[in-house]
Amino acid sequence: MAAAVVVLAVFMTNLDLWIVNVALPAMGSSFSHGGHPASLADLSWVLNAYAITLAALLVVLGRVGDRIGQRPVFVAGVVVFTIASAACAVAPELWVLVLARVVQAAGAAAQLPTSLALLLAAVPADRRTGATRTWAAFGGLAAAAGPVVGGLLVEVDWRWVFVVNLPIGVLAVVAGLIVLPAPAAREAGPLPDVWGAVLVTAAVAALTGALVEAPEWGWTAGRTFGLLALAVVGGVWFAFRSARHATPLLEIHLLRLPRFGVAGGGTFVFGVAFAIMLLSNVLWCQDVWHWSALRTGAALVPGPALVPIVTILTSRAVRRFGHGPLVVSGGVLFAAGMLWRVVMVSSTPAYLRDLLPSMILSGIGVGLTLGTLIAAGVQSLPGGRTATGSALVNSFRQISSTVGVAVLVTILGARVDVGSVDGFRLAWVLAAALSLATAALGALLMRTVAEPQRVAEPVPADARSV
Repeated sequence: MAAAVVVLAVFMTNLDLWIVNVALPAMGSSFSHGGHPASLADLSWVLNAYAITLAALLVVLGRVGDRIGQRPVFVAGVVVFTIASAACAVAPELWVLVLARVVQAAGAAAQLPTSLALLLAAVPADRRTGATRTWAAFGGLAAAAGPVVGGLLVEVDWRWVFVVNLPIGVLAVVAGLIVLPAPAAREAGPLPDVWGAVLVTAAVAALTGALVEAPEWGWTAGRTFGLLALAVVGGVWFAFRSARHATPLLEIHLLRLPRFGVAGGGTFVFGVAFAIMLLSNVLWCQDVWHWSALRTGAALVPGPALVPIVTILTSRAVRRFGHGPLVVSGGVLFAAGMLWRVVMVSSTPAYLRDLLPSMILSGIGVGLTLGTLIAAGVQSLPGGRTATGSALVNSFRQISSTVGVAVLVTILGARVDVGSVDGFRLAWVLAAALSLATAALGALLMRTVAEPQRVAEPVPADARSV
């Protein structure tokens, strides 16, 4: 029963990523001004505010769980996530929705680092490998179900994509208080640098703001330069604090470990490409092909559905060949999926010729790449640093998602229509180039081969997508 509570909460937070992406165009119509839907730049904050907050708080709240106990932090996270979901559902203005998404991300940041620890504490030692796979598989299941569920809910009203979290959250809280184990706190030291979390949040938010607003403000406008300057100052200050703080948010010395640094860099670069692909496909189907949210969701299923399947089928391959060859293969396949769209795309709907082959190639690429990079990074760390390393890698991924969305908005501009075909092509070329760069980093992993007995199996990447 305890395992069921944990995976239920994991399913809820992972489902949220996919259904919110599908619902984004409908939100734009709902928050219209003067007869015009909200701009893509404004809507992007529904995604980016969540990702930035999650990235900043994962390490901090993970450490809080280690200090005061995993169960209270997990339950508190579910409570916050559920209440924030209700606020999202009734948001009267777009800025209220964005603020509610920030709070929702704080709840998710408390859940994710503690969920696996609670799951492992709830099962016997000989069943922990299977429990970990179950935890990951539910993330993959959410990724596969999310587009269709999101499409169905948007057909009623986009607000239902948040309402659906309420019964799941209430059930998880009530059951969790009854059945979840209470493993002892493991740390008594100070929390990570909280001001560092503030700095990295401000820096990434400023960079994102500059990218999404520059098409309207102008690249030479004072406001654009001001945000870019804030991003640079915040980033440099954050790096300075991380190098000198006793308990930094970013442990820079970990990045000096060759395999961890390469894997973290690959996760970031590939995450940008993944975010571009995911949102561009949603916008293309709904704003260019004028498909409904439900039809869009059904069209997007093949890609995410392949991710856990590919990961499971290649677990033996990673044990035999190592992480590098899988990352190289995945990066090349994902790039092929993006370039397929560049060549085959048409403003006239042609799903079987255009989108479906691209989704299959990119889905296989994600299955080979993301989970493998995370496993390569985490397994290269000393045993006592794996939890911190996992949180850092996932923070890199959340920040990369923010950058990917912002870059796509910069390329497409404020409005998306049939005339945006060239902008989409440019975005897909960029995603392909980033994916090929990831493949090159995979080749570097092949030059720093891990000890065979320590090679970790890849975990379905979407198990940690929030």
